Amino acid sequence: MSEISVALGAFHFIRPLALVLVPAILILWWLVRRARVRRDNTADGLAPHLRAALTVGSAGGTRVQPIDGVAAGLILLAIGAAGPTWSRLPDPFVAQSAPVVVVLEVTPSMEETDIAPSRLERGKQKIRDLLDLRAGARTALVAYAGTPHGVVPMTEDPAVMTPYLEGLAPGIMPEDGANAAAAFALASDLLASEDAPGGILLVADGLDPADARALEADGAPDLAVLSMLPAGTRDRGFDSLSRARVVAVTPDDGDVRTIDQALNAAYRRAMLEDGDQPWDDRGHLLAWPAALLALLWFRRGWTMRWAALVAVGLMAAPGPAHADGLADLFFTPDQQGRRAFERKEFGRAAELFVDPLWRGYALYRDGQYPAAVEVLTRVETAEAAFIQGMAFIKSRAYRDGERAFQTALARDPHYPNVAANLAVAREIVAYIETAREQSDTGEETGIGADDVVFDNEGNRGAETDMEAPEEGGGGLLTTDEWMRTVDTRTGDFLRQRFAIEAARRPAAGESG
Repeated sequence: MSEISVALGAFHFIRPLALVLVPAILILWWLVRRARVRRDNTADGLAPHLRAALTVGSAGGTRVQPIDGVAAGLILLAIGAAGPTWSRLPDPFVAQSAPVVVVLEVTPSMEETDIAPSRLERGKQKIRDLLDLRAGARTALVAYAGTPHGVVPMTEDPAVMTPYLEGLAPGIMPEDGANAAAAFALASDLLASEDAPGGILLVADGLDPADARALEADGAPDLAVLSMLPAGTRDRGFDSLSRARVVAVTPDDGDVRTIDQALNAAYRRAMLEDGDQPWDDRGHLLAWPAALLALLWFRRGWTMRWAALVAVGLMAAPGPAHADGLADLFFTPDQQGRRAFERKEFGRAAELFVDPLWRGYALYRDGQYPAAVEVLTRVETAEAAFIQGMAFIKSRAYRDGERAFQTALARDPHYPNVAANLAVAREIVAYIETAREQSDTGEETGIGADDVVFDNEGNRGAETDMEAPEEGGGGLLTTDEWMRTVDTRTGDFLRQRFAIEAARRPAAGESG
């Protein structure tokens, strides 16, 4: 099911009683137009041939008249007042895209250069484009050849996945082959732990027909396939897929957008069933065509003062008045803030939002963590406490983050991810305090400008500080210098990890 069919199925009016204005407007239109036609047809004592010569626009009953434009504008405003909608307002603390597991084929055939620079490299580029498009959504990565391997678990941070994606190459895979069915099973297991319905994206240059049956078994997650084959090349396995969406790779981002829409259809349908989120009123969209029709009123002979009064009455809505620009005539501050938020202009969105929950979340997304915490103190909900906890963690105030997650858990014990984040915050606090205890030598050392000091609210051990090296290189290494001495080639790391996983699988199968 496409997103269009999902939206059509959810279409309804929030305030349907306002639709009673439509037949009233149509009756008024008919009465005015009928009276106008009769008046135009009055002979007024003139001879028929003289009347015909003196009449301009004899087809008065069929030509467009002022009442027609007025009626059309008023009907648009009445429908807008009824609140047409086909989607719910997004939850600011939930990603607006489905969780997706990307399954990448890493075989020698993917190194063919018929798609520049190679099928594998182009596939990686497309995956990065998808990550950028799905900013903030949960995504995992699975690679496969003869055996499947989880590369990156579900994460909302694309920067985590990028280095591991770059390290994938056929040479690091422990076994030859192309076992797409096993990779699909592994991806399905990753999706099973998610709270929302998700999908699987297969990036490959071919598919065994026997694997195709496993990919479309009953109850399997939604599947989309990005075919890394040159234009005009067919694959028997891809052709045998009946339910999955197979998309050919394109030079632009059209393929990635098509895949994102296909994978989000089931997610959008599930979000519509979430009764906790209010419906998104789209009535303001009809104000634009109504305003264009209103421009006709300035033509000579089209002015109708009573219609203008009715239009103002229909457009009036409770709330504070603003005169900051043309947008204020048609959109509330929160609607303008959401438009900026969707454009990822989080700073601008924070300035526009009046709702403290949305404003605090916009400040958080803009990196203004202290301001976000302050704004969200006005909202006593689990959502507000949760985002406060995230803001504290981002600003390294781990103990405050722990307290915020505890508050969120107390307000709503079933709020998603609160318990998991609380456990992580506690582990971070315990780790830092344990590190202080282990580093406590009883020596009193000063803190220089290049030292890093962590919170020691628990008063365990000495303050943990990393001393910067002295001039001439005789001192201790800084953290950055130490990290640069570590071999960070992800390909070598993945080769070793995949080899260990492949060696353990037969043993696990024999023991079962």
